[in-house]
Amino acid sequence: MKKYLAEMVGTFVLTFLGCGAAVALGCGGDTASIVGTAIAFGLAVVAMAYTIGGISGCHINPAITLGCFLTGRMNSKDCGMYMLFQIIGAILAAAVLSLVVCTADPDPVLTTKTGANACSYGVLNGLIVEAVLTCIFVLVVLGATSKTNGATNNFAGLAIGLSLILIHLVGIHFTGTSVNPARSIGPALFEGGLALEQLWVFIVGPFVGAACAAGVWKMIHPAKQ
Repeated sequence: MKKYLAEMVGTFVLTFLGCGAAVALGCGGDTASIVGTAIAFGLAVVAMAYTIGGISGCHINPAITLGCFLTGRMNSKDCGMYMLFQIIGAILAAAVLSLVVCTADPDPVLTTKTGANACSYGVLNGLIVEAVLTCIFVLVVLGATSKTNGATNNFAGLAIGLSLILIHLVGIHFTGTSVNPARSIGPALFEGGLALEQLWVFIVGPFVGAACAAGVWKMIHPAKQ
């Protein structure tokens, strides 16, 4: 149970800090806010990797969990429970973030938004962007944490966090960047509207990308160190 709770806490932190930065910085209005939001998501992953990595592996993302399941690193029960607690953590984070914004003094920087995702150029574009970026991200995770890939797992948290920054720099303009169904589900439930209508894109896209990453990793991973 501790590893499930760790996933909930880790996903809470990722969603609250990442989406919180997006809200506070007004992400999308200028280059600085985009870079700041990207860094926030990346650093949140790094922080959680070294906080709960030894407990649960710090997936804090259903797409990563799916990738691990498809590559035989975890069983179906853990896969389902990880995803459930990740979603719970994201919903709790979105609720707290919504409360923070709603109780803040009037400020032109803050909005009622919760950092929810939306497809700027249509759902097809969103699906492609989310699938490709998630594939890259999950592939980095699988490679960086592999026990047969040299000593790379010693620096897995840093590699994963930095790659997430790069992925956000590419994806924010198109979709706001999710590559994480839980991180999208939580804010969408509180924001509603277009974010909720297009939520399926940010579930299907990342899961397709994760499945592709698992397939690529099976083809290239070393059987022995």
